[in-house]
Amino acid sequence: MTQWKIQPVVEGLQQARHDWREQQHRIKEFGGRELPSKEALKSILDDLCGILFPMRLGPADLRQETEDYYISYTLDHVLTALFSQVKLTLKYEKKREFNRKNVNIAEPLEHPIYDQQDTLAKIIVQDFANTLADIRRLLDADVSAAYHGDPAAHSVDEVLLCYPGIFAIIYHRIAHQLYASVPLLSRVISELAHSATGIDIHPGAKIGAGFFIDHGTGVVIGETCVIGERVRIYQAVTLGAKRFELDEQGALKKDYTRHPTVEDDVVIYAGATILGRIVIGQGSSIGGNVWLTHSVPAGSQIYQSPIEKHNKSDA
Repeated sequence: MTQWKIQPVVEGLQQARHDWREQQHRIKEFGGRELPSKEALKSILDDLCGILFPMRLGPADLRQETEDYYISYTLDHVLTALFSQVKLTLKYEKKREFNRKNVNIAEPLEHPIYDQQDTLAKIIVQDFANTLADIRRLLDADVSAAYHGDPAAHSVDEVLLCYPGIFAIIYHRIAHQLYASVPLLSRVISELAHSATGIDIHPGAKIGAGFFIDHGTGVVIGETCVIGERVRIYQAVTLGAKRFELDEQGALKKDYTRHPTVEDDVVIYAGATILGRIVIGQGSSIGGNVWLTHSVPAGSQIYQSPIEKHNKSDA
């Protein structure tokens, strides 16, 4: 017999859930949990890191002569697990579509419409697997850029094992590959990296090869950013939106271009804030703590104006 008055709390929470589901026009027959799992995706990402870099991020006892066996075995397991998460995500999105159209179907989990999502999930996962070699090559360029761009880096292995910017870009390149097909799942992946590193890269951002985030904490890169090759940024840099547009009903608009384009060979120093759909021209250098809301041509060097010092007698 419990000493706590639990039943009123249970009933209150039940009513709160009911009110929320009514507001969201949720179908009652949905059944169990339908969202992708953070825990499952974290396990998948750990294994994918080992697949991409087996001798550095794989099992401690792995030997080079068994790399292919390890990758084959682990990849089969990972793709099966990823398929389950992709399938959940697709079915969740289909149910949201039913809600928006006020479609109510009996036993939605067994409805034939979901067979299409199973087929699509298989295609998405296989297409993703087919890009892993290309992702590995992009990441090799990122690791090399970090090593050559930081005098404190003594080896590429140190970079891969220790640098939070590399951890974040590994997750980003995986999430970005999946973003067009399963955006919710990709957002979960990006937030796993954000939680671990303090680096917030939206999976929709397009980032070229040789990308290096030094130190990294506080970096924010928005959904519609386009970043060229060999770009280097430092901690607390924001590539964000200048303002949020509203639709005719006064609600925030979604899915429109609102973040900067950063061309090749740009360096952005700590604390810089770059906002709006502007262009930072190739080879430019943006100084620390600069606030920038207009485009700059190639080769620009943008720094804060020096602070004038005045003696009390000058005041």
